[in-house]
Amino acid sequence: MNLPRWLLRHRIAVEPYAGDTAYGPTYGPPVEDVPALVEWKVRTVRAPDGRETTSTATVYGLPDLAAQCPPESLITLPDGRITRVIASAPHTAPGLPVPESSEVSCE
Repeated sequence: MNLPRWLLRHRIAVEPYAGDTAYGPTYGPPVEDVPALVEWKVRTVRAPDGRETTSTATVYGLPDLAAQCPPESLITLPDGRITRVIASAPHTAPGLPVPESSEVSCE
């Protein structure tokens, strides 16, 4: 069971991180109009490398959102701000009657 689509009131754009080159980071083609629920809240999160950093927005979405935007990806929020992904995680509970979703912490 997935997170109900009627809860995903916002639309975001995702540019997935593809890696670093001699000229800086590269990104895949942008994916527009991704359904999401955005929470603008400042909190401390731990990045995949273990450092603590500040997140200013958390994006909740369907279970595949975490795979679409790995850390370092760019997300355009509904207010037009472009932010970088700090960490993303799918939330699954196989066999339990709770919705599956993804959580993405953004700078």
